[in-house]
Amino acid sequence: MTRDARLLFAARAVRMFGYGSLAVILVLFLSAAGFDGGSIGLLLSLTLVGDTVVSLWLTEQASLSQVSDDKRRTSIFAWYNLTGSVATALGALATGLAVSFLRGGMSMAELTADRVVLLGYAGVGLILIPLFLAVSPAVEVPPVDTSIARRLGLHRSKGIVARLALLFSLDAFAGGFVIQSLLAFWFHTRFGVSEAVLGGIFFAANILAAVSALSAAAIARRIGLINTMVFTHLPSNVLLILVPLMPNLPLAILVLLARFSISQMDVPTRQSYTIAVVDPDERSAAAGVTGIARTTGAAVAPLIAAPLMAMPLLASLPFLLGGGLKIAYDLLLYRAFRSRPAPEEQRE
Repeated sequence: MTRDARLLFAARAVRMFGYGSLAVILVLFLSAAGFDGGSIGLLLSLTLVGDTVVSLWLTEQASLSQVSDDKRRTSIFAWYNLTGSVATALGALATGLAVSFLRGGMSMAELTADRVVLLGYAGVGLILIPLFLAVSPAVEVPPVDTSIARRLGLHRSKGIVARLALLFSLDAFAGGFVIQSLLAFWFHTRFGVSEAVLGGIFFAANILAAVSALSAAAIARRIGLINTMVFTHLPSNVLLILVPLMPNLPLAILVLLARFSISQMDVPTRQSYTIAVVDPDERSAAAGVTGIARTTGAAVAPLIAAPLMAMPLLASLPFLLGGGLKIAYDLLLYRAFRSRPAPEEQRE
């Protein structure tokens, strides 16, 4: 990889380490601080709205495509997502161990220990500044000359990007029902799982997700990007629906881990496909539009999911809604794009 690609990978690792560290305690901290389900859902949604705003300016995926060739694009995205998943796993494990030490070894109160982790998360964000400042202009997507492209960032591929964005927003909306911070809250309230154990669970889950992301490139070379996206995603969504139906903690963890072991194969293939079907000067806009669609879709779901998870009788419903909507997304995606492979797949 080029120097710029390594910097983008490093930024991904730092950012996702922070995400993993926060996911274990965020909803537990808010609940312990006295926030009700509606307030927690609103806060989670507002953080995702912030992601949407940032996506208006930043598209890491398009930048990465500028420093890699088409034949290696899916593999690069697979390693990129593997890096993120491993970093998320390490962040979750670090938080679990840190909270356990602060409460046990340092005798800190629950909220005080959680606040220490939150301050650490803020510090992680500061590390990103020098990393992005060190990236060279080579990652920038070539400028577009037409007036339409100047206004919208897209020209030839407006139609396909719009359809992909609509479908991706549905998938993200479904995923927003079961983001990792809400999963941690569910395991804590349903089975009384401590932060230290939660850190271990999500460490294992994200390591499995990392392996699944890496294997996606090899599978895509055999059956194509769209087939990989759909045929690996469908069974993972069935497993998601089964998690709350498990009668005890070991079985619930087992099903969750099985789900994570195949759940991320669609991510690098989705990213690669989006970049592949547009012109080079549209890549930044395509990544931005689909990214905004995903974060917007994901931002809505916690408003519904968090209050449901706060009610014992309805706590399983977000799993059913999320898994069911994701299955609908898979079927719609396959129907719309099964006959439109990526250009490099057509050449092969």
